Formats: sequence, C-alpha cells, structure tokens
Amino acid sequence: MKPLLTLAARSAWNRRFTLMLTVASIALATLLLMGIERLRTDLRANFTAAVSGTDLIVGARTGSTQLLLYSVFRIGAATNNMGWASVQALAGHRAVAWVVPLSLGDSHRGFPVLGTSAEYFERFRYGDRQALRLAEGRAFAAVFEAVLGADVAEQLGYSLGQRLTLAHGSGDLVAEHADKPFVVTGILARTGTPVDRTVHISLQSMEALHIDWMGGMQIPGLGMTPERLRTMELQPKAVTAALVGLKSRAAVFSVQRWVADQRSEPLMAILPGVALDELWEVVGVGEKALLAMSVMVGIVSLGGLVSVVLAGLNERRRELAVLRAVGAGPRQVMALLALEGAMVTLAGALLGLLLALGLTAALGPWLQARHGLVIGWGLPSAEQWALFGAVVATGWLASLLPALRAYRLSLADGLSPRI
Repeated sequence: MKPLLTLAARSAWNRRFTLMLTVASIALATLLLMGIERLRTDLRANFTAAVSGTDLIVGARTGSTQLLLYSVFRIGAATNNMGWASVQALAGHRAVAWVVPLSLGDSHRGFPVLGTSAEYFERFRYGDRQALRLAEGRAFAAVFEAVLGADVAEQLGYSLGQRLTLAHGSGDLVAEHADKPFVVTGILARTGTPVDRTVHISLQSMEALHIDWMGGMQIPGLGMTPERLRTMELQPKAVTAALVGLKSRAAVFSVQRWVADQRSEPLMAILPGVALDELWEVVGVGEKALLAMSVMVGIVSLGGLVSVVLAGLNERRRELAVLRAVGAGPRQVMALLALEGAMVTLAGALLGLLLALGLTAALGPWLQARHGLVIGWGLPSAEQWALFGAVVATGWLASLLPALRAYRLSLADGLSPRI
C-alpha cells in the first residue's frame, strides 16, 4: 500500500499545475459549505439566546415576528404604542408575576436607546437563563443616568462618568436632545445579544426627553432644563412593549387570550419561542438557497476533478501500460487513480476547512461589532465534520469513474501508439 501511495503522490505532483485548479475549486466548495453551516448554526444560536425566561411579549397588535424584532432585536419600529393603563392592568393580573415595560424610538450614534425600569436588570434573561451582570458601575437610579451595553462602551470608548446626549429617532433623520445630557453610571458585561448594542435609560428619563417635544420636534419656547425636569412627576403615558413573566407556565394561553380580548386598545401577546421559530422559517428560505448554491458549486468542482482525471488518461495510457508491464495488475492501476482522486479531494477539503476557520476568526469581531452577531471560530461542530466527510467521500467516489475506465484498458492499448 505504501509504494502505491508514494506513486500516487508523485504522479499527482508531476501534474500539480493542472490539479491545483481542481484543488482550489474543491476548497471553494468546502469553504462555502462549512461557512454557511457555521453561519446558520451560530445565527440560530444568536437568535435563540437573545431572550429566555420571558413567558410573553405584549405590544400593540401587529405581526408576531415584527413585535419580536423590534422589542428584542431592536430591528424596525413599532406601528403603535401600548398605553400605560394597559401595562398596569397587565401587572395586576392574578397570573402575572412581573412586567418589564420597554420604550424604544431614540438612538445614540447609531445605537438604539431603550427606556425601561430598574427591574429589567433583575428579570431579563438570555442564553440558558443567564442574568445580566454589570461589569462596571451600577444601574440607573435617577433621571438622566444611562447604562451602556458592552459594544456601545467599547466602540465609542465610553467609561463611567462619561456625558452623552441622545437623539430623537434613528437612522439618518435624527434630532439631538442636546439640552438634556446623560451621565454613564454603569456598563454591562458582554452577553452576545442585542443588549450589548443598547443604551439603557429609565422610563422617567425617556419621558423627560420628550415632555417638550411634539411631532418629532421641540416645541418652541417650551424648553425645560434638566434641573426642573428632575422635580417633576414623569409618569410615562405609553410604552413600546412589555416583557411578562408568569407565576405558572400553565397560564400562558389564558393570559394570551386575556390580552387579545382587551377592549381598551388592540393588543397582542406572543410566546418568544414560537415567534423565534416563525422568524427562523423566514430566514431559513435564504439559508436553504445559499446551501443549495454551495452544493451546486461542490458538484461542479467534483465534476472538474473527474474531467481532469479522464482527460489525463489519454496522456497517461503509456504510463499505465508500463506499470502493467512491470507487474501491476488492473486492480492496482484502478487503486492508483482512486488514490490520486482521494488525495486531491482531501487536499482541497482541508484547504477549504482552513480557509473557513481563518475567515471566521478574521470576520468574527467585525460581525459582532457591526451587526451584533457572535460567530464562533473554534473547531467544527459534528454537522460541519459530517459535511467535510461528505465532500471527501463524494470526491473519492467521483474518482472511481476514471479509475474504472483505466481498469478496462488493455496492456496493448498503451504500448501500441495510435497514428
């Protein structure tokens, strides 16, 4: 076996320039397959880990996916708000253990601002029911105090005691609340969720920001100083959504129906897990399309391997005939070509694996900083190893076609040159 392996390696090296293109195409196919699989699994983990321990999310009646996106992932905007009276009624329901209101709409240098209660830091869970933890400082305790997510503090270079101003709205069309500066009192430990990219303030602070605003603009002549606002009763009139925890999971559907039956305003309650599955079904369409494209690239690459080996057979007839003449049987010649194909496929697959790991390590920090996606760069998962094995096995099977043809060539075929 060792002499055959050495011969196959030397034969492949002799045709290295031709086979390098095949190796590169197989590496590209492996890179796409394993990269998409890594992205798919890590994206699902990011989505799933974004919120846990919350039984219901309540907001204005809209699509369940849309409510999940803007309340948990800070993507998009609410079509309507939820009145404060509804929040109080929900908190007073006999089956409800706690309610954490959320108020969105403002931003700071591209990062979303979340107005909430201090209970948010105690009740909110992510991943495997992990609680939020302050890396530095403390939670907000007064108006015009802010707690930053890890990405906000890192990317903007903020520290405790930093003064900052928030903007009304998000995107390109924003108006600064320049007359109402905030001070940073705390920085949260990294979670790998949208919390890292959020500026947290109290509901009273959110109300204070907009008490002298109307229609997205400050009312002329009605500007209020921060000192005056601190002495006022800043009861919020409405919020964007609310996270709800129940005393018993068995009551989830009854509370959901109770919310839907409210006549004061049209509301809806969604189960985060169910909404996440619906969201993943939408995302899954693009995922499947990318995976199908990767498979097609892999098929084309392996087809190129077969074509290269088949085309080389005509040039190697004399070489194979000489091997037969010195004692190699048809099976050894067939094994030689199969080994060459397996070695080329394995080289391409290993190169693709290394490229996938390298790109993941290089792009991981950028994806986390720009989009809040945590992409792991460790060893491949079981599914990724299965894809790697499938590429190698398929390449070896594809190389059997030219090997079978070489098996059928007679000894005289290569020793009698055709004119």
